[in-house]
Amino acid sequence: MRQARADEYAEFAAARAGHLYRSACLLTAGDTHLAEDLVQEALGRIYVRWSRISGVGNPAAYAQTVLVRVFLTHQRRRSSKERATDVLPDVAVAGVDTPLRLTLLDALARLPAKDRAVVVLRYWEDRSIEETAGVLNASAAAVRTRCTRALKQLRGLLGEDIGAYARP
Repeated sequence: MRQARADEYAEFAAARAGHLYRSACLLTAGDTHLAEDLVQEALGRIYVRWSRISGVGNPAAYAQTVLVRVFLTHQRRRSSKERATDVLPDVAVAGVDTPLRLTLLDALARLPAKDRAVVVLRYWEDRSIEETAGVLNASAAAVRTRCTRALKQLRGLLGEDIGAYARP
C-alpha cells in the first residue's frame, strides 16, 4: 500500500513539476534558482501529507496553493531580500590608497576636537582662515594657532615625511 502511494506521488510530482516551476518563475520575477527551491519545498510539503491530499478532488490546485504559500513565507523572511551576485561590492576603489587613508584618519582621530575641526575646515574643505574662524566662532589668530599646533601634532604622529605614506 505504501509503495502504491509513493508511486502515485512520484507520478503526480513528475506531471506537475513543470507547471509549478513556471508558476514559481513568475512569482519570483525570473529568479530561476529561487523558483527551483520553492518548487522543491512545495513538493516536499505535499509529499509529507500525500495520503490526505491524494483523496482531495483536485491535488493540482492544492499544489498551486502550497507553492504560493511557500513563496509568501519566503518573502516574509528577512533574508529573502538578499540576492546572489557575481560582482562583490566590497572591493577597493582604483586609485584610492587605503593604508594612507586609514593612517590619516587614525592620526586625525588623535587630535583634540577643535584642532581636528580646524584641519578639516582649512585643508579638506579648503576654507580661508577668516571663514574657518567664522564657523568656529573664534578669532583668526586662534585659528592660526590651532592650525599650527594641529599640523605639528600630525607631523609628530605621521613623521616629517608624509610622502612615505603615499603610493610610489
